[in-house]
Amino acid sequence: MSEPTHLPFCREKDIDEVLQATTVFSNVSKGTLAKHEDLVDVFGTDDEEKVCRIILAEGDLQVSDKERQLELDSLFKDVASVLSEKCINPDNNKPYTISMLERALKDVHFSVDLHRNAKQQALEALPVLQAKFAIKRALMRLQIQVPKSCKAEAMDLLEKLQADVESRDFSSSQMIVTCLVEPGHFRQIHSFVQQSSEGQGRLEVLSLAAIDDTDSSAAFDSGTPHDLQFPTTNAAAPEAAAATVADPAAARAISNSGFVTPSSALHSLRANPADTSGREESSPGEVVYPRGSISGLPEAHASRKERFVELDDLQPGWEVELRGRKGGTTVDATFYSPTGEPVGAYVNARRAALKASKQNTT
Repeated sequence: MSEPTHLPFCREKDIDEVLQATTVFSNVSKGTLAKHEDLVDVFGTDDEEKVCRIILAEGDLQVSDKERQLELDSLFKDVASVLSEKCINPDNNKPYTISMLERALKDVHFSVDLHRNAKQQALEALPVLQAKFAIKRALMRLQIQVPKSCKAEAMDLLEKLQADVESRDFSSSQMIVTCLVEPGHFRQIHSFVQQSSEGQGRLEVLSLAAIDDTDSSAAFDSGTPHDLQFPTTNAAAPEAAAATVADPAAARAISNSGFVTPSSALHSLRANPADTSGREESSPGEVVYPRGSISGLPEAHASRKERFVELDDLQPGWEVELRGRKGGTTVDATFYSPTGEPVGAYVNARRAALKASKQNTT
């Protein structure tokens, strides 16, 4: 028998603070009390308070079939949402909609586990989807700044990791490179910057997922997942290890599950204030859709509207602003709660709306 302080459902020492009554039923709906001989046979005692303590310590929490199904459906949609945020179609670098990924997950018979979080299960679902569909993790966009003395080593490392170098700047005493890399290579690059540059280097995450999501509705058919079928390898998805960037201002949280935590602060490229020679300072970019209701999104962003409308279903009053990045075609979305607070990316907004919806129903 466990003491109340060790019970999984509570930390109360007084059992009367946990239960309305210590009466044990064999059938609650019919109001049938448990027989004393049955209690002794099953629990070894007919003391109802002791029996209640045993049930609290060792029993399973029962939920109705309808409540359990709602939790499964919500978690299933969360898994699809994470995949939509972090994965792309490799043929056109565009994301899939949540509804399409839900159909694809059902097509591969993927089942969710209520005891594990959505990010872990999304990482497990990715290689299963890759075996049948054209889908892969989106690359991270990094800015690496090291002394010129490390130039050869840095370029050799990027070539070894098959990084896509977007720009180079050798106009100062520092070499600054902007590149796209697999999330799983983040730790290796981070270690190189820390060890090889003798504290003079800097690694900044410019984008956790470099996705071209402009008019993504044209990237794929809205029919069955079979329309997306494409022969792919069955390689496992790379894992991004948890690490901290040397510069606290550029630090970004990365989960142990392999998925990095999104942040609205990453949606704008930042220049190093200590070195602006030979480079143009980044700006937020042009506003594509000024802050307004999700239902007001234009037809050009129909795929986004399809994804975002769920927020209003969970908690009415959400607003969104679309802003294009300078010098590119990528459009970032920033969300504002019904109270007007900025919450950043869609996954953060959905989490907040889901939490508010559950609070309203309880």
